Amino acid sequence: MSSKRPETFIEFVEGKPNLKYFFTGGKGGVGKTIAAAGIAYYFASQGKKTLLASLNPIHSLASVCTQEFGCGEVEKVSGIGKLYALECDITETVKRYRDQLAEKLRWFLKWADIPVKSEDFVDIAATNPSFEESAMFDNVIDIILEQRGAYDIIVFDCAAVANAIRLLGLSKIYDLWLSRMVKSREEALSLRVKLSFRKEKVMEEIKKDPMMADLINMRRRMEEVKPFFVNPETTAFFFVTLPLALPIAVVKRFIEMVKAFDIPVGGVFVNMVLTEEIMKKEKSEYMTNKYKEQEGYLATIRKDLWPSVRAFIPLYSTEVLGFDMIAKVSESIVNWKPS
Repeated sequence: MSSKRPETFIEFVEGKPNLKYFFTGGKGGVGKTIAAAGIAYYFASQGKKTLLASLNPIHSLASVCTQEFGCGEVEKVSGIGKLYALECDITETVKRYRDQLAEKLRWFLKWADIPVKSEDFVDIAATNPSFEESAMFDNVIDIILEQRGAYDIIVFDCAAVANAIRLLGLSKIYDLWLSRMVKSREEALSLRVKLSFRKEKVMEEIKKDPMMADLINMRRRMEEVKPFFVNPETTAFFFVTLPLALPIAVVKRFIEMVKAFDIPVGGVFVNMVLTEEIMKKEKSEYMTNKYKEQEGYLATIRKDLWPSVRAFIPLYSTEVLGFDMIAKVSESIVNWKPS
């Protein structure tokens, strides 16, 4: 067991006054949205204008907040001060990706004098899982670049942990990929000009090349947003787990993966923890056994994750739905003290 006392969520936040971007991730069904809503509620209740953005293709913000949100539209959360919500819709982004890809391929195949239909290549590319992740990553970039001045705090509720890590890891991969693509495109254009004996036209060709223009624009956006993904003073990724074997194992494994992408780890929330208060009300054999089982998993957490734990969120007697329950989650996160 680690003897080091965990830094609580509130201590962590107070120690980093410039924190602005929060991400929550974890295995499916562990309570990522609930944790994200609790974090967002806390900052909104402190008078900070806060945006809670869902990146999960299967949105649950509407259920948790008991309020319908227009997909892709920022809306005020009823009854919670300065809290706003956004359920990201990648449908339009994916369509835009397909259209742009088709246009680039048609242009390239014509330029290279290759008699092949571009639509076949587009269909193949669009069925790749990373195609949607890239579209979602583009939405994250849009939110950061377009909304950063409008909000004090932005909380991202991510999809299942593997998708979230690949999504955020794109910040590093994109940078490497774009640099290489721009260099390759410059070399191809230079060769084309040399073969046509118009050396003085190299830079002119590069500037008017539509593929190069898109790559340079993408790299500019990436360079602008990259500092927000890797700066531990402004950004933190929080994992959510349950006091169960599989979610704990997932968190242990993926914390190292997140670090490999230079993404700052904020810590771990343990959700649905049975408390002594609950056990006093529940006298059933089932609950007693579950409590004993949980003690073993909490011992594992104290051994393997303890210094990174930021809060325990209790198992409530009712489902976390609506303003009052989100407030309780937020209170649990803010007031938790390690024992």
